Amino acid sequence: MTEELGRVAPARRRGLADEVADRIREAVFSGVYAPGAQLREVELSGALEVSRGPVREALLRLEREGLVRSAWHRGATVTTLDPRDIAELDSLRDALERLAVQQVVAHASDADIAAVEAAAERMERAEDEHAMVRCDIDFHDAVYAAAHHGRLEEAWRAIRSQVHLFLLTRIGRESRNYLAHIPGEHRELAAALRSRDAERALELFAAHRRTALDVLTGAPEPGP
Repeated sequence: MTEELGRVAPARRRGLADEVADRIREAVFSGVYAPGAQLREVELSGALEVSRGPVREALLRLEREGLVRSAWHRGATVTTLDPRDIAELDSLRDALERLAVQQVVAHASDADIAAVEAAAERMERAEDEHAMVRCDIDFHDAVYAAAHHGRLEEAWRAIRSQVHLFLLTRIGRESRNYLAHIPGEHRELAAALRSRDAERALELFAAHRRTALDVLTGAPEPGP
């Protein structure tokens, strides 16, 4: 047994790389680094006061999340979503949200629904579009938590950063209607879940996604 353990590679501490990944992710989500912006290891290591090793490891982690892309001639950049990315994210969200809504209607407690409603209400206090996007993501976190389906929530977590980027791309195209209408849309979504009306909730979630998709694909968005 001891001989077998001797063949196992030593464990490495990943705390610093995790913290660096959190800082870079936060900078992207705050708008410091827009889609397409270069993420240079030397500059990041200087700004974060760490060596280039943890920065390189953090960028690899963010690449696995879909938030960063690397190319030999450009280095690491914040992901710019192309039409295929947008279509794939939308179709995957459709599949995941359908199951989430069905699970919430069937299994969520009143306290679970209250958490979804509270997430919708927090949108009223968002100070700017980046804060609103965070609230938007928090709302969907609450929906998936209310579904009580562990693997479904893991699937959501796997694309969560990309969906956040999807919404950042949306506000980069148009933010006025997003800020004006998104709190009301989410209150309607929460109310449909509260009523346990699966058909109505599925219709509203689909319309909610379609509005974002229309902005990103160039379809005209309705006025205020």
